Amino acid sequence: MISSHIGYYSLILGFILSISLLIYSIYCFRKNNTKINQNIFSILFLQFFTVIISFISLVYSFVISDFSNETVYNNSHTTKPIFYKISGTWGNHEGSLLLWLLVLTLFIFLFIIFSKKQPTRYRLLSIFFQQIIICGFFLFLLLTSNPFNFLFPVPNEGLGLNPILQDPALAIHPPILYLGYVGSSIIFSASLASLVQNNINSLWAAHIKKWIQIAWVFLTIGILLGSIWAYYELGWGGFWFWDPVENVSLMPWFCLTALLHTILVLEKRNALKNWTIVLSIATFSLSMSGTFLVRSGILNSIHTFANDPSRGVFILTFLFFLIFLAIIVLFIYSENDKKNSNNFNILSKETAVLVNNWFMMYFLSVVLIGTIYPIFLEVFTNEKISVGPPFYQKLMIPFLIPFFIFMSFGPRVKWIKDKLKRMNYTQIIIFISSLIIAYIIFTNSSVSYLFSSFLIAASIFLVLNSLRDFFSKSIQIPQKISHFSFSILILSILLNGIYSEEFNSNMKVGDELKFIDKTIKFKGINFDEKDNYKLLRGDFEVIDSGKNTLNFNPEIRIYNQPVISTSEADIKTNLFNDNFIVFTLLKDNEIFNVRYQHKPFMIWIWISIIMLAFGGTLAVIKYGK
Repeated sequence: MISSHIGYYSLILGFILSISLLIYSIYCFRKNNTKINQNIFSILFLQFFTVIISFISLVYSFVISDFSNETVYNNSHTTKPIFYKISGTWGNHEGSLLLWLLVLTLFIFLFIIFSKKQPTRYRLLSIFFQQIIICGFFLFLLLTSNPFNFLFPVPNEGLGLNPILQDPALAIHPPILYLGYVGSSIIFSASLASLVQNNINSLWAAHIKKWIQIAWVFLTIGILLGSIWAYYELGWGGFWFWDPVENVSLMPWFCLTALLHTILVLEKRNALKNWTIVLSIATFSLSMSGTFLVRSGILNSIHTFANDPSRGVFILTFLFFLIFLAIIVLFIYSENDKKNSNNFNILSKETAVLVNNWFMMYFLSVVLIGTIYPIFLEVFTNEKISVGPPFYQKLMIPFLIPFFIFMSFGPRVKWIKDKLKRMNYTQIIIFISSLIIAYIIFTNSSVSYLFSSFLIAASIFLVLNSLRDFFSKSIQIPQKISHFSFSILILSILLNGIYSEEFNSNMKVGDELKFIDKTIKFKGINFDEKDNYKLLRGDFEVIDSGKNTLNFNPEIRIYNQPVISTSEADIKTNLFNDNFIVFTLLKDNEIFNVRYQHKPFMIWIWISIIMLAFGGTLAVIKYGK
């Protein structure tokens, strides 16, 4: 109980310090201080420290199972392992928002420390805009989502945490994802501050670029961890299912990726100033929109935290306020950019970046429409629909071929103006090789669509050109690694879609069923009991045409607190294939639904995303120096 008191009053103190920073930063700004007052650093540190204390207090309450705290009572119990007690701190609505706040205060503190070479008034305005966001989150926590509400009388046991959230990947997924989201808040605040100061130039671009890269890397890794978790824990048997909450993390990623390319034009050519600011605002707005949609209960998703409309209304109001503020600032101060507008040559690096941005914005728009359209349809017509993979595939796939071809040439195009005659025999060889490899692939698959053949050929063309770029001195190493990784990711996804196989049937112990060239045997069931759950462990055998045998032991777990049943897949992985079995109980421990999937190149999807993030990390290290 004491820890909850400490956490609560630390939150109140942090909010007071945030208000103080709002006022004091403007006071120093109006005084035209040449240096940031030491008091600013002290208050920033104290603010960060109070939030740390508050967060540690909540963690401690979870660790000791202090059920006088309502958040602990609703999301923990005494039998839960200590690791999941700690991770359960942010595995709920209130705790996750406190983590949001912690990262917000951390980022602004680090930003001010590592931006000492930037103009003082710009840094003060960055503090001001960031504190507006921080104040909003303080109010959100204190008014609607207090993680330190008390219960009396104190219960003897808690309600527990959803067992599917008790997973190592998901335990670290939210903190890393929030680092990406909150990184976009720093970009948002810094962009508005620089806009007000008329400081949008090459030097500023070089400064803010590393923060864009940091946010992009963390968001990429966060999405990866969430995707891996959904793959093996939810039994989906795939890397992406267009779940609404998957989508709300993907949209700011598209925006950040576009911004990552646009900032290069601003740095090298002092152009696309307004567009850079617009992307900065859009990235953060999409991050906040995701927070609103998830925590309002509007989206029906496995990830949904809450069903409290008041919370959703608060976030929505706050989001509208931030967007309105950003638009006003943009409207008032963006006119200075008119003198610096550029007409790019059709064949130039600048145009290549713009085309890249157009593709990113189109893909983002498709995901946005697919995510919010069911919401508006239900509001206006009371009709409920779900938008699945066919929608996204129909709208995105036709644009992939020109996107891949464009990406194959874009990195090597020169700044200002280039020439078409730079096409050489190497490109011709790569083009012919791509067609041959695509033909070989499709002669060994059941897919015969002409468009699919060209899609694969275009992706191979991208891979080969990205590999060729490693021999180019004009392209930097982080860019080489990231582009090559992205090309491998695309090819792996396409091959996964072509060669995947799925078997789904109801089976009883002793059944033996044929599936294409495989025989699936349901050999038996074993019962076992652990500390906080009982389990049924299936015994399956899969034999292919070459008499190669794989044994699988998927599980059905029935947890004690809360009483929830989950299905744990058994996945056999190698460098080229995943074989995947999950089963669910249908009736009386006798009839089970069994799903077997053969998923090729899954490991390369994960590896390529890790390599993609590694390329971004190298860029951060390089530019950080």
